[in-house]
Amino acid sequence: MAGRSDCTTVPVARTVVQQCLHARLQVKPQDEHQPAQWVQIERGMVVYVCFLKGATEDILPKMVSTLLNVRLCESSSGKLVSLAELPGGLLVVPQATLGGKAKGRSMQYHHNVAKEDGLRLYGRFVALCQQAAGAGCHLRHNTGVDVQHGTYGNRQVLHVQTNGPHTHLLEF
Repeated sequence: MAGRSDCTTVPVARTVVQQCLHARLQVKPQDEHQPAQWVQIERGMVVYVCFLKGATEDILPKMVSTLLNVRLCESSSGKLVSLAELPGGLLVVPQATLGGKAKGRSMQYHHNVAKEDGLRLYGRFVALCQQAAGAGCHLRHNTGVDVQHGTYGNRQVLHVQTNGPHTHLLEF
């Protein structure tokens, strides 16, 4: 678990991080009056985030700092750098299914926070990512990170172009 020394500690948030060359996320489907609405980033990271039972706002600053500063992105020279060092984009995608556990041939999500709590935590997490990216307070080079995000509680269409999966699981 990221930043924890006690291996028996139960995680309260789970993220899957994937580097990308381009990512595009539909945040509102097309209807009879409007076309679909999308957000997108260029080179950077897609972060899928799920909050589990026991999650509070106290964990959010550590999550933001870790995600913006962990060296998981490949630079043009092939060296691994943080998102803050690229600079790049961050696309945050709410992903409640990360809290699922298999029971027989079905998945159960009893370990996730209540939907209202998840919505509140997700909104605050996105706001902290935007604040950190805009202020450069967590960024070593103050280059800025373009933060985009999905809509909590909605099914969303995602297109990701990568130069290799390079996917990591980080628990907090």
